[in-house]
Amino acid sequence: MAEEQQQVFEPPESFVKNAWIKDESVYKEGEDYRSFWAKRAEEMIDWYEKWDETLVEDPPYYKWFVGGKLNASYNCLDRWIEKGKGDKLAYIWEGEDGQVRKFTYKELHKEVNKFANVLKNLGVKKGDVVSIYLPMVPELPIAMLACARIGAPHSVVFAGFSAESLRDRMTDAGAKYVITCDGYFRRGKLIDHKTKTDEGIEGMDVKSIVVRRGGNDVNMKEGRDYWWHELMEKADETCEPEVMDAEDLLFLMYTSGTTGKPKGVMHTTGGYLVGAATTMKWVFDVKDDDVYWCTADVGWITGHSYIVYGPLALGVTSIMYEGTPDYPKPDRWWEIIEKYKVSILYTAPTAI
Repeated sequence: MAEEQQQVFEPPESFVKNAWIKDESVYKEGEDYRSFWAKRAEEMIDWYEKWDETLVEDPPYYKWFVGGKLNASYNCLDRWIEKGKGDKLAYIWEGEDGQVRKFTYKELHKEVNKFANVLKNLGVKKGDVVSIYLPMVPELPIAMLACARIGAPHSVVFAGFSAESLRDRMTDAGAKYVITCDGYFRRGKLIDHKTKTDEGIEGMDVKSIVVRRGGNDVNMKEGRDYWWHELMEKADETCEPEVMDAEDLLFLMYTSGTTGKPKGVMHTTGGYLVGAATTMKWVFDVKDDDVYWCTADVGWITGHSYIVYGPLALGVTSIMYEGTPDYPKPDRWWEIIEKYKVSILYTAPTAI
């Protein structure tokens, strides 16, 4: 039997010197968790109005930053433009087919504003849940941030899930709107996503916005289905962010349903955003000049926190990739890392 080996890899002195967390003092500070998280909220997030109470505990219910006012979209976009970082890259997206799209913070802000107005023009109001059934394309974070901008909680459904899974989650959430696409690419094959969406929403009173990605022919039902690009052409570029209470719902994230019916986990605006920004900064030790890549799918909570809200709340440049790690060649990820000078990679051991 092979002897078990345990190795400890000490970080270089230069890394320790420049790290956000240099010692264990943060654990001591965290013992007073109200004061600890109040300080993080002041450091990480811009507030329209400061909170009255950091935490109200009534187990099993907990309310964070009660009385505080903010907007997640503003914190992820507007404030970086106001601070002179509008021309910094927010996303570098690469499709499986090699297509590349880049968005500065200013460009992303423009797209989010336009789509926020698209949603409003279709009748979406503050508090309405919007389902998002998209693969890893830029329109996914754009749609999420547009929802956050107008106070409409989003519910992202992983694109690999079935039509029945989409229907179940939309029905449970009470969603009357879904954002989907014609098709997308997976290991060189075009996946017909629109047909699956149509099966999921058959007989439901909903509106569907369709992103053109695959270029495949799809059936568009008049009065229900709308092309994303056509709606965006007519949309105004200015949309003021809605002032949200810290305890207002930012998004619903459904569990996988492996132990029964999927459950919609509610993530509120203030507590979630403070947590995502803090962990993003400290866990990854991210700096302003880093190029960061989280290889998760936005359809999961990891992608929500560490592809969308965490990086953008810190003004970071992120990579977003549509395809699989080993297509068309086993070194596809490493090509991307080399091409874009990725300095921080967040992935799973099983992926590499």
